[in-house]
Amino acid sequence: MENYLRKYFIMGSQNCTRDPEQILQEAIDAGITAFQFREKGEGSLYGQAKIELGKRLRELCLKANIPFFINDDVELAPLLSVDGIHVGQDDRKIDEIRKEFPDLLLGLSVSNVKELENSPLHLVDYVGAGPVYATKTKDDAKAAVGLEWITYIRNNYPDLPIVGIGGIDTSNARQVIEAGADGVSVISVITKSDNISQTVQAL
Repeated sequence: MENYLRKYFIMGSQNCTRDPEQILQEAIDAGITAFQFREKGEGSLYGQAKIELGKRLRELCLKANIPFFINDDVELAPLLSVDGIHVGQDDRKIDEIRKEFPDLLLGLSVSNVKELENSPLHLVDYVGAGPVYATKTKDDAKAAVGLEWITYIRNNYPDLPIVGIGGIDTSNARQVIEAGADGVSVISVITKSDNISQTVQAL
């Protein structure tokens, strides 16, 4: 799989003002390289409705051969036949997930040196580094850590795949890549775009 982190799109229905399937399809057509289903926070779906939406979005990624991740909802992994799981520092432990799902891609968010050093990096396939810039999409987002954080990880862990997260848009994506990231992950820059094709190309 070529660099699937390059244009990593994250979305749940709560991020959308129109049909999530339509948004995802447009983003796929425009060239995203991975998708993460993150149905979380105010206005998000629960239970069966969440699973049904997940299945429909999974199907779109399957057809396009794009890796499909879920955010933290480990119990959805078998239901949606996911390619990967992304977790934060306060979610289920990586070693437990790796044991249960030895073949899935695993991503872990890291926002400071302590988290990085205390994480079982040998068990993850990539880290989500950030928030690089201030973000309004997540209620519980930490303070922005800047491009220096990307560069620090790249310099100290040269072989570790890194995707920048938090506040990234078409105006600053290039700087994140230049700082050492393999890719950028975005939510609202795509879900709120009037021209998804243009937006994805500009990332």
